[in-house]
Amino acid sequence: MRIVAVGEILWDVIGEQEYLGGAPLNFAAHAQKLGHEALVVSAVGDDDRGRCTLDCLRQWRLSTEFVQVLHGQDTGTAQVELDSEGKPTFRIVRPAAYDFVTLSNDQLQSIAALQPDWIYFGTLYHMSAQALDSTLKLLQAAPSARRFYDVNLREGNWTLALVEQLSSHADVIKLSDSEAEFLDGLLNAGEQEGSVEYLCRRWTDRYGCETICVTLGERGCAILNQGIYSESPGYRVQVADSVGAGDAFAAALLHGLERRWDTRRLGCFANAVGALVASRPGATPDWNIEECRPMLGERFDMQGT
Repeated sequence: MRIVAVGEILWDVIGEQEYLGGAPLNFAAHAQKLGHEALVVSAVGDDDRGRCTLDCLRQWRLSTEFVQVLHGQDTGTAQVELDSEGKPTFRIVRPAAYDFVTLSNDQLQSIAALQPDWIYFGTLYHMSAQALDSTLKLLQAAPSARRFYDVNLREGNWTLALVEQLSSHADVIKLSDSEAEFLDGLLNAGEQEGSVEYLCRRWTDRYGCETICVTLGERGCAILNQGIYSESPGYRVQVADSVGAGDAFAAALLHGLERRWDTRRLGCFANAVGALVASRPGATPDWNIEECRPMLGERFDMQGT
């Protein structure tokens, strides 16, 4: 499977430590661990963090072809604070290099020529009108690619109109339970609240997506896929920090969707991968599929992964 991940590259600054991240990059790195080819469309500055970013991508065997180096712009950063349970709060520093991505016609044609199976995108990056314009042109240039939208809201870095616009382009939408409840309340003010399943069905009707996934924290996740709804319980782990766990979950979800797994199996596998990553520090720790087996149990067919 070939995936193009569009969006921010930034460094998560946690105390005295810095970890390379940004949801699209994290997603691409985890998709690579699952055996797929992932390309990142983004930008870094011509600075120490930018040069270190490119070195890391090469070490991870991720292509740097569509990661632009922009002079006069800073590589993105996010100040991260972790609570007692390892849950992060982000303060995004902007403007950053990724706000100024422009894809030329030649670059659009080069990406389209790769015939990507999927294009992944989120919300934060597209607050930049320039970046949004480039992504919309990319979606037009690669019409056969399916679209995965990870809502992933960050305070001060989203609008309801933008979420609706991106949702309208998506085949798959992933969001957290708090995001789902808040956005659904804004979109359907005055209407009676319903179950998670009701919310999922309302969103698929509104935006025409095939699949919607709502993550439920330690309780697992809920998935509505082509009309079939299922909830899968989470797994208990000692959380190091949850930065990047949602991105690993998203990569595992897409992995299972491509294999046409049923909703129950989809949820179990994505929950296990997300929990494994949450148990280790940093957004892209080392891990492999076999390490999920103790959580999934012997009855889960690892050969099908």
